[in-house]
Amino acid sequence: MLLTVWILGSGISEQSPGTIGDIGLGMGCSRMKNFEQKTAPRRAIDAESWFIESYRRYQGHPLKILFSLYKGNYHKFITAVLCFFIKHACVWVLPIVTANIINDVTEGNPDTVRNIIFYACLEGVLILINVPMNYLYSAYKSLATRYVETGLRKALIRKFQQLSIAYHVETQSGRLQSKIMRDVEAVETLSTQMFISILNIVLNVGIALVVTGSKSSSVLLFFVFAAPVAAVTMVAFRNIMRQRNMEFRQEMEETSARVMEMVELVPVTRAHALEDIEAEKMSAQLLAVAEKGYRLDVIQALFGSVGWAVFQIFQVVCLAFTGYLALGGSIQAGDITLYQSYFATVVNQVSAIVTLLPTITKGIESVNSIGEVLLSEDVEENEGKEKLAAVEGVFDFADVGFHYKDSQNKVLDHLNLHVEKGETIALVGESGAGKSTILNMVTGFHMAGEGAVLLDGRDMREIDLRTYRRYLSVVPQTTILFSGTIRENITYGCENVTDRELEEAVKAANLTEMAAALPQGLDTPVGEHGGKLSGGQRQRIAIARALIRNPRVIVLDEATSALDSISEKLIQEAVNNLAKGRTMFVVAHRLSTIRNADRIAVIANGNCVECGTYEELMERRGVFYQMKMIQS
Repeated sequence: MLLTVWILGSGISEQSPGTIGDIGLGMGCSRMKNFEQKTAPRRAIDAESWFIESYRRYQGHPLKILFSLYKGNYHKFITAVLCFFIKHACVWVLPIVTANIINDVTEGNPDTVRNIIFYACLEGVLILINVPMNYLYSAYKSLATRYVETGLRKALIRKFQQLSIAYHVETQSGRLQSKIMRDVEAVETLSTQMFISILNIVLNVGIALVVTGSKSSSVLLFFVFAAPVAAVTMVAFRNIMRQRNMEFRQEMEETSARVMEMVELVPVTRAHALEDIEAEKMSAQLLAVAEKGYRLDVIQALFGSVGWAVFQIFQVVCLAFTGYLALGGSIQAGDITLYQSYFATVVNQVSAIVTLLPTITKGIESVNSIGEVLLSEDVEENEGKEKLAAVEGVFDFADVGFHYKDSQNKVLDHLNLHVEKGETIALVGESGAGKSTILNMVTGFHMAGEGAVLLDGRDMREIDLRTYRRYLSVVPQTTILFSGTIRENITYGCENVTDRELEEAVKAANLTEMAAALPQGLDTPVGEHGGKLSGGQRQRIAIARALIRNPRVIVLDEATSALDSISEKLIQEAVNNLAKGRTMFVVAHRLSTIRNADRIAVIANGNCVECGTYEELMERRGVFYQMKMIQS
């Protein structure tokens, strides 16, 4: 049911849109602020909103998107490149120094010893400068790339919070997790290659060509001749590598989703002795990933080896060519070493571009993958709508019709139902009758396709649902807890909860004895998904979490289904007491639990076929009476 996806979000609507991603129970906030002060660009604009706007503005142009993400951080990259230039000066100067020393020795220059000492000291100074420059280079590069890496993840998290519940139900959580972790990491790697590695390559090649051209135009022309060959090699492999990367990324997302499902199903798998079958299913998926990865690895290896072989042949030709020029007296003998070193630099840098192409292709694919989420229009739109300062809890379902987007079968068909302020109404009916859809409309997860759902006389399509949900509490059939303590799970999303308020909620949910029996009381960790607690204990924590918010509207979806008879009776009495003055919707299959409801609505075929008190419906001897007789 869709309600089970959302319960942790109830009660936190007071958070402003700009604070999403900072809800970490207070952990790590100061460190995050310090990091943001260092990395934030010098522009007054929200980073996550800017990233989403960049995707919209340059949709279909991943490289433009990437450059736009770094707006305000370009100065960091320029500083990093400058530091790189200085720290690599010793490497660039060494061929010149080597050639000059060889020429001095072979030509018998009387100042050879003095020149050797000078060149050695020069190289020594340049080598020492390398250490601080390398630190500054790494620091500035990391500040820029980590800023975007963190900003992208925060933008994705914010978007996940805005996307509709239907989107989350239809999209496997493993795929979304893969986008946050794997794809953002690939974009960060792409950033390093695009802004740093390629700029470094340009510097290396530029210096090599400038020095070579200043000494010999013939050798310069030979160097330049190698560039078109590199371009042809890269273009030949570009399309097939993009296709292989896309296939591998999609297979990895599918595997991530299936692994998460497998982990969640371990208790079911073990209980039915299906371990071997589940292992075989996962093995087949892993083999599919291996096949896609193998095809990608092979094409990348072929790409790299072809490029390497081509440039090595040219390097051998360069040695022969410069040797021939030295024999003819066109260049000095020592210059053979200089040209060979610089040609090796050119070859290595162009080869580096060839080697980087798979990484760049993978990064571009990840930029597009992130865009699939950031550009999604399937969001719950609240901006510009009426904000509620109070909620009375009067609901009107006026001729409501609804069907899911992938189906033409109506789940609700001309439903009419009026619920008074403070009324407890129970929804009963067979599975698939539309009860959960009604609850999802009460919470605002679904909107009426036909007719309207009115809250206090206002169409729910016209109100800011975040302000409405401040007055709403939900207890789903499947309890959702996070890996914190019992106290943290109960007070999640609530600030300044007093000990008395917490004690009252714990008592009302029949948790007092359980908490007293635990060694750490309410500060006992519940484990992942509440795995250290029983089903009934988890459900009582969820009820306490709903009660502590003092809501005006309460939704109970089989909230007592996981409890034993004694606990169920106690909680039912507490819920009945707390329901006074509040509107409450209850879905229950055990009809005995809804005897005290103000009214019972029998839902069948998407409509309300009977409605009245328990006694009225039993006297009518209609659909409800038949259901009750079956359970008796």
